[in-house]
Amino acid sequence: MKKFNLHLVSDSTGETVGSVARAALVQFDDVDAEEFSWTLVRSKAQVEKVLEEIRKNQGVVMYTLADHNLRDMLKIECNKLRLPCIEVLSSVVNELSSYLGLESHAQAGKQYELNEEYFTRMDAINYALAHDDGQAHWEMSEADIIILGVSRTSKSPTCMYLAYKGYKAANIPLVLDCPLPQGLEQLKKPLIIGLTINPERLQQIRKTRLQSLSQEGETNYIDMEYMQQEIAQSRKLFSKNRWPVIDVTKRSVEETAATIVQYLKKHQEKLEGAS
Repeated sequence: MKKFNLHLVSDSTGETVGSVARAALVQFDDVDAEEFSWTLVRSKAQVEKVLEEIRKNQGVVMYTLADHNLRDMLKIECNKLRLPCIEVLSSVVNELSSYLGLESHAQAGKQYELNEEYFTRMDAINYALAHDDGQAHWEMSEADIIILGVSRTSKSPTCMYLAYKGYKAANIPLVLDCPLPQGLEQLKKPLIIGLTINPERLQQIRKTRLQSLSQEGETNYIDMEYMQQEIAQSRKLFSKNRWPVIDVTKRSVEETAATIVQYLKKHQEKLEGAS
């Protein structure tokens, strides 16, 4: 395992540089990066403080800084230290500028302005929180997406990820022999989608969950036969209602959410065609 220090420097929240860094790192096997995150870096004094830490813990530096003076300070010192100093957006912005024939105007945190998109996202996040785990199910006709699945199929994190993308997502847990909320099967506007999982993988996840809660006694929750019944019943429900199904056994939350969005687009096109 190759270990190294990775400094992520941003004049905003650090989300962009962090996402790019992690997307790049997964392309390499057997690497372990110790991350040092420096956010809201907008003055020379702050850059100097960051550079002090870089000198102590030398490694790769990745950054998003709008101010060219601050960029130069960081790059010059990294060059002296012979450390890679990577500007993660420069090539993208330059290519766009060349194609569009327009000059870019760098502004720190510009992507986080309080515009309509921001408020749509906040509204979606509030909706997901209020409609998590079957809460307020009488309001689910307002949802864009309703996710169903047995316990520990990543319903809640998937809903929160979708909410961050601006989709109103609710979720309902499926419990063996318990009825669905009244009227759910008649809803037309929301995309209703089912999540399923391999029983062996589900058992691992549930055991870990119980261990984290210090509840490791005998329970149906981790009984293999019981879980197989849960999953079989959920699949029958999805099939009966012709709801799309996603197997989350080997999927990340991001992959599941991306697939759901693809289904949503088809669902919305179908609704528009019928109107």
